Amino acid sequence: MMKLRNNTVLITGGSSGIGLELSKVLIQKGNKVIICGKSNEKLEAAKKILPQLVTYQCDLSDGQQCADFARRITENHPDLNILVNNAAMVSKIDLFTNENAMELAEKEYQTNLLAPIRLTKLLYPTISANEAPAIINVTTGLIYAPRVIYPFYNSSKAALHSFTQTLRIRLKEEKTKVVEVMFPAVDTPWHQGNPPKIAISVETAVSEMIHGLEKGKTEIRVGGAKILHLISRIAPAFALKKVNEIK
Repeated sequence: MMKLRNNTVLITGGSSGIGLELSKVLIQKGNKVIICGKSNEKLEAAKKILPQLVTYQCDLSDGQQCADFARRITENHPDLNILVNNAAMVSKIDLFTNENAMELAEKEYQTNLLAPIRLTKLLYPTISANEAPAIINVTTGLIYAPRVIYPFYNSSKAALHSFTQTLRIRLKEEKTKVVEVMFPAVDTPWHQGNPPKIAISVETAVSEMIHGLEKGKTEIRVGGAKILHLISRIAPAFALKKVNEIK
């Protein structure tokens, strides 16, 4: 069971969507919440909604910015005990026709995979030195059956899933908990105003996540991610086909 009160929590990508809703819930539970995001405008808007937020601007796709951000966190928030690697970007493109495909791929892998790894390594000494330490990585049901319209997102999250599993094994004798949360489609700005019909609300998604954390689960499959996991084990080709038929 994870203690969800009186923590100091860092949530990447916390200025909108799942990150902002999670921030709201955790603040209501009496936690100090720090968020980071690329856009100062979005961070300011988030702070208007939740004045208790501590905000930092950082482009996680830039390795140096990411490292500098981690240093500021360790200096200014030595009580940090929970890291939520939530930030992600997606490129809905055709690999062969998009002229910027490789640039987009680099940014996506930096943001979705290397930034969580980098922050985990740099912040672990601070996190592990405090009570009730935890690292929570946000992935997706698409790690089980990828969608063709997201040529980089699927594999970046699948790699983060693999990293999370090995991190959990590496830290099994330590007190730091390692948790993965796999979300289905969620109605957030991530979909740029065009979420699939099956998308669930951000409130429902975060509520299920919190319930799983409180029960002490180390792998939390939310909504349709749970169904996709089961189908992919029984009939992987069928799961792949169905996920690519989603409108």
